[in-house]
Amino acid sequence: MPGLRVGTCSWKYPSWQGLVYSRAAGIDYLAEYARKYNSVEIDQWFYAPPDPAVAAAYAASTPESFRFTVKLPNMLTLTHLRRKKGETQARPNPDFLSPRLFEEVLGLLEPMRKKIGMLMLQFEYLNYQKMPTQAEFLTRLKGFFRAVPRSIPCAVEPRNPQWLDQKYFELLSEEGLGHVFLQGYHMSPVVDVYRRYRHLLRGAVVVRLHGPDREGIEQATGESWHSIVAPKDDELAQIVEMIRDMRGRSLTVYLNVNNHYEGSAPLTIERIRGKGLEKED
Repeated sequence: MPGLRVGTCSWKYPSWQGLVYSRAAGIDYLAEYARKYNSVEIDQWFYAPPDPAVAAAYAASTPESFRFTVKLPNMLTLTHLRRKKGETQARPNPDFLSPRLFEEVLGLLEPMRKKIGMLMLQFEYLNYQKMPTQAEFLTRLKGFFRAVPRSIPCAVEPRNPQWLDQKYFELLSEEGLGHVFLQGYHMSPVVDVYRRYRHLLRGAVVVRLHGPDREGIEQATGESWHSIVAPKDDELAQIVEMIRDMRGRSLTVYLNVNNHYEGSAPLTIERIRGKGLEKED
């Protein structure tokens, strides 16, 4: 049966002492993390290019079987540059879906290439000023992926709920791309989206559990991520059944759990394991 990899979104949280880590400081966080989980999401390079030395260190801290899902720099996915002080209009981003920049990033990631399970392109919500139509977005996306090396699986995370339709999933299927199912951030429930378009999915997918209320979770936890403060029992049960169905349809699944989902990513994963999902591997 196709693989399931369950991990967290980032990993350096001292408040996970006792849940994941032996101590809150003075340890190799990633090495200890990798004894408990077989994948992790790297989001630190979303706002800056990857550092090859850091990539090499991450690869060295993890076993051969470990896999990373990597959010690519947002310079690839921003249609316009952030406004500088005094600017009245945002300037178009010359690196939006740039094959040249993509290949440069791949070069920076070379030290950990063998351990990358998925590259993810996360887009912001695209209003009419940033992207006039979904058709234009899909055309740009198709042209980009046909122009770049495809040695590492790639997945797309749009933040326009209305764009998760037949045309979008048909494009993913035709181009051999994965979809990032995002639970939260005003997106449609992942289970609903999956039920409508599961017949078009191929290869691998990412399921990211983020939840709808980032600020509320931060206030409730005090940003100390060691307890469940917003349990989502019914929702989590549906997501577990969705993942079982994904695996039954020959999909490889990366499940990335965020602290903001229920208050503690490691404890959410324990709840998932309690439903027997990983034992099926």
